Amino acid sequence: MLVILTFILLFHVISVILLFISTINNAWWVASAPGGNVIYTDLWYSCNVTCLPVKNSASTDAVYLQAVQATMILSTILCCVGFFVFILQLFRLKQGERFVFTAIIQLLASLCVMIGASIYTAERESFTEESLRKGGYGSSYVLAWISFPMTVISGLMYLVLRKRK
Repeated sequence: MLVILTFILLFHVISVILLFISTINNAWWVASAPGGNVIYTDLWYSCNVTCLPVKNSASTDAVYLQAVQATMILSTILCCVGFFVFILQLFRLKQGERFVFTAIIQLLASLCVMIGASIYTAERESFTEESLRKGGYGSSYVLAWISFPMTVISGLMYLVLRKRK
């Protein structure tokens, strides 16, 4: 039982770390600007030597970007809350009742990651400047998609674990 708990806890911590990195790091989109400079764009800024806010990110023109920002932040918060709820439920609840709430929180976090990354995939061109549209997805985008199945799997593991003695 201790080995299973350790494995699930490790899986949960890795998904939290991946969500933090994917939300904070500035590599959701990587493009070559005129002049040969590489520009890294995240959910808030476009950076090469200096960082500038994403064009019209505070206006209604970038409502899709704001949805991605919100869902990625929410997924990170939910995943962190799920970790603390896991620790509390480990010592407080009876067998059979444990980890249901943690599983629900993890599955909600995975849903938020999926929604955010899907919106970014579908609507990236609507909030990207014309000069930066030729490029590719960066490492943060990939980490967001990797953290999606990890949070789903950890949520399902919590549901399976609640039945174990």
